[in-house]
Amino acid sequence: MGDVWSMPWKGDDPERLFLAPDDDLAPNRPGEALRARLDASRAGPGRLLAARLLGRRPREDAWRRSLEGEQYVGSALEELTAGGWRVVHSIPLPGEADIDHLVIGPGGVFCVQTQLLRRTAVRVGDDGVRVGRERQPRPYLRAARREAARAAYALSRGCGFDPEVWPVLVLVAAGRVETASAPQGVRVLRERDVTRLGELGGVLHPERVERLYTVARNRRTWLNV
Repeated sequence: MGDVWSMPWKGDDPERLFLAPDDDLAPNRPGEALRARLDASRAGPGRLLAARLLGRRPREDAWRRSLEGEQYVGSALEELTAGGWRVVHSIPLPGEADIDHLVIGPGGVFCVQTQLLRRTAVRVGDDGVRVGRERQPRPYLRAARREAARAAYALSRGCGFDPEVWPVLVLVAAGRVETASAPQGVRVLRERDVTRLGELGGVLHPERVERLYTVARNRRTWLNV
């Protein structure tokens, strides 16, 4: 097989210097998809208050909590760019799914999922993440693995080589975090540990980092994954 750098690009050219504004994900802010949902919501303050008084949980409240977590983690990840890392936030996937953050740098490629669990006790095991007194684990680990697999597939199609994409789950503002067993193949971090990803290295050459970033920031890369 020839050098991947000399292989012809099939489809849109990832090396092109210009992307149409609608196709360039680089300007995305952390939580961009959630911001759009909140802006499009027709639920006014009065309606939301009434729902809360009736004991309901408006979806807008969940969106705002998620947005807070993504903003915090996104700001921390942006600090890595000084060390040769690239970050793309809120990557849209088919349907209503999205990747919170994709981080590409000397230490590899990381697909980061954020969960805000303010002051809640958390127990992490290979079967999932148990929050508070809940009996059933939440499928955060499975979701993180699935998103990383989708990212690896999309990037491999665009780059002409198969990058390894590591799933990362960041627990933001959680109370006590216990680890019953190390989750297989998923890095579970507290928000204060996010910048430690920048200490990793020796995996990707700078040219390959830029290649992956160029492909990752193109919205068309993520169609049909």
